[in-house]
Amino acid sequence: MDIIAVIPARYASTRLPGKPLVDICGKPMIQHVYERVRSVSLFREVLVATDDQRILDAVTAFGGAACMTSPDCPSGSDRLIEVAKRHEADVYVNVQGDEPLLDPQAIERLARVMADEPELQMATLCCPVSREQAQDPNLVKVVMAHNGDALYFSRSPIPYPRPGGAAPQYFGHVGIYAYRRGLLLSFGSLPPSPLEQTEKLEQLRVLQAGLSIRVLETAPTGPGVDTPEDLETVRRILAARG
Repeated sequence: MDIIAVIPARYASTRLPGKPLVDICGKPMIQHVYERVRSVSLFREVLVATDDQRILDAVTAFGGAACMTSPDCPSGSDRLIEVAKRHEADVYVNVQGDEPLLDPQAIERLARVMADEPELQMATLCCPVSREQAQDPNLVKVVMAHNGDALYFSRSPIPYPRPGGAAPQYFGHVGIYAYRRGLLLSFGSLPPSPLEQTEKLEQLRVLQAGLSIRVLETAPTGPGVDTPEDLETVRRILAARG
């Protein structure tokens, strides 16, 4: 099975400009992510896909591989599709460039399920979250069928805890995706769906088209970096780990 990992990295960020290049314990954040992904033996290649020469130069400087993509890509998925058209593989794993605390074992598990179960077209990860965490609309929640396929993703806390009902278990979505090549290329041709436009969640385009997404449970991964406060939290965690 030929599997490529792609790390989309955009320089512009409303809340944290130049986010992929911020320093964390002596390394740019994109290097922390790259090294974690590179440690997964299943990947034939790991590529940073960027629209900015500064990021490409930084990746090259630490010995990583990067490629330029169009600055007009509206999302990380579009950036991934552009890479897939130039770098052929059976499966593509899309890893967010602002998750320097990702567990390589979780990434490997996602890649392995695609290699072991050829009928799967797309897969992602989730982790248990508390009731308090589930109230945050920035944390996407997911509910699954008994076979592990996603039923729905939402910014709302799902399932709804009706008075007198069973206490819900909430699962937060971990935004790493694995795509079979055919599904990835067809995803780009699907029109944005009403649910996607309502919740601003691309994965709902897949579900509303009647396609399946397998969801694997993993341990909590630690915060991603979206704000200056997140950055300081991640710096403290990695500094404590040495």
